[in-house]
Amino acid sequence: MKQFQKYRRQYFLPPKTCNDWVKKDYLDHAPIWCSVDLRDGNQALIEPMTLSEKLEFFDLLVKIGFKEIEVGFPAASDTEYTFLRTLIEENRIPDDVTVQVLTQARPHIIRKTFEAVKGAPKAIVHVYNSVSVAQREQVFQMNKEEIKNLAVEGAKLLKELAQETEGNFSFEYSPESFSGTEVDYALEVCNAVVDVWEPTPEKKIILNIPTTVETSMPHVFASQIEYLCKNLKRRDGIVLSVHPHNDRGCGVATAELAVLAGADRVEGTLFGNGERTGNVDIVTLGMNLFSHGVDPQLDFSDMPMIAQTYERLTGMYVSPRQPYAGELVFTAFSGSHQDAISKGIRWREDHATPVWNVPYLPIDPHDVGKTYDADVIRINSQSGKGGVSYVLKQNYSLELPKAMREDVGYAVKGVSDREARELSPEDIYGIFEARYMDHNSRLRIPSCHFVQENGITALVTLQNDGRTHVITASGNGRLDAVSNAIRQAFHIDYQLHTYEQHALSEGSTSKAASYVSIVAGGKTYWGAGIDEDIIRSSILALVGAVNQYLNDGIA
Repeated sequence: MKQFQKYRRQYFLPPKTCNDWVKKDYLDHAPIWCSVDLRDGNQALIEPMTLSEKLEFFDLLVKIGFKEIEVGFPAASDTEYTFLRTLIEENRIPDDVTVQVLTQARPHIIRKTFEAVKGAPKAIVHVYNSVSVAQREQVFQMNKEEIKNLAVEGAKLLKELAQETEGNFSFEYSPESFSGTEVDYALEVCNAVVDVWEPTPEKKIILNIPTTVETSMPHVFASQIEYLCKNLKRRDGIVLSVHPHNDRGCGVATAELAVLAGADRVEGTLFGNGERTGNVDIVTLGMNLFSHGVDPQLDFSDMPMIAQTYERLTGMYVSPRQPYAGELVFTAFSGSHQDAISKGIRWREDHATPVWNVPYLPIDPHDVGKTYDADVIRINSQSGKGGVSYVLKQNYSLELPKAMREDVGYAVKGVSDREARELSPEDIYGIFEARYMDHNSRLRIPSCHFVQENGITALVTLQNDGRTHVITASGNGRLDAVSNAIRQAFHIDYQLHTYEQHALSEGSTSKAASYVSIVAGGKTYWGAGIDEDIIRSSILALVGAVNQYLNDGIA
């Protein structure tokens, strides 16, 4: 790309080195969360939500566990105004939830905002003005003192109107476009607002630091936040909040490092909705904490429902690769991955360990409403024997012999490759049934009787190509006797190689599954059988193996 020369760094380092945050290697608690889905998220939609949709989305956020929710910019439109009034007048705000409203630091907008929020049981009035170099020079054409005065006058008006208006109010200030602002100047403006509001530990204010446009690497923002933490006036009366955007794709990292650096609160949206590339994704932030054994104080245990509701109400979609929530994020198609996952799950079951440490799965999919059989191991042409065997076990209780798994894996993969599609569990069982439980194509054994003579003697009724044969043969066991009868009837030579069986799992405890392999001409043929009678199931498995052999054109 030839135009890179016209770009320059558009952020500012703190006046002093601030990197104490690098000494911390993990987060041990959740920050205060504030959802801005109904304001930042909603304003970025092609078709903003209707009143009824916003009310449903608000209820979803409450259900997830958000205690602070920015509900809109009530002075911006009738819908925004009506939505807030509906929440207040219909008593739809739970006692433990605080709504937040946004206003520019302009007197008429601030007054309209207080009209809208009148009577709120608990509300944060969030005022902002832009302070960056580009905004000062290009948009407002004001100097630093004039921009700071806008913030101060807005803060004074909030304080005045809060005393005159019915309701319970607290304040928040954002130096918008902080990411393009000299850090010491942003601090100066914030401290000027602090001087107006005079916060205390008992009556705190929120100072919200936005990466309005993400311009720096996350560690730079962390250093900026640490500098503010060390130099803000009345720090014990301030909730320091961050509002990361995702222009560089680093919103999650920016938020996490900011909390390491001293931020108390994070504003963001579900799945990162918002202007341009979006806001920071609170789902990912919360689940990252969860994956480290920290309670995120938000409930994402029914992730499919949350994602579906979000998609329906916003018209957006959750990417299949969206962390924790996407359709494919726990899915393994690769054969080696499938094998490791299936072995890891079995190891965990065998050892009864309470700690999750399954290869390739950072969390247990069950914890977010996913299932192993439908979401974790899915089969296509890249899959392997472990994945195919896992699907058959999970869905049909078939525990294939180890020696059989490779043959089954290649059979299933071959179908997926030829048809260029993913195979469902039903597809896989159908392939297994057609190949290994083929009890009718050439050979059938409708009946068999045994007597204990010469070891075991079997009277076997065989049907082949419309003809019926009754053969008597002996062997060292029932299956061996039946196998000898088949050899006599077809004049074929093979060796009975493997025989394994097991009871099917709960729900089908009266049935047995059997697996038999025969070797002929240096090649192995497998069959399977299921029946309430274990002897019958083994005979069916033998018939399946012989039919494979016969269909192979050898006999």
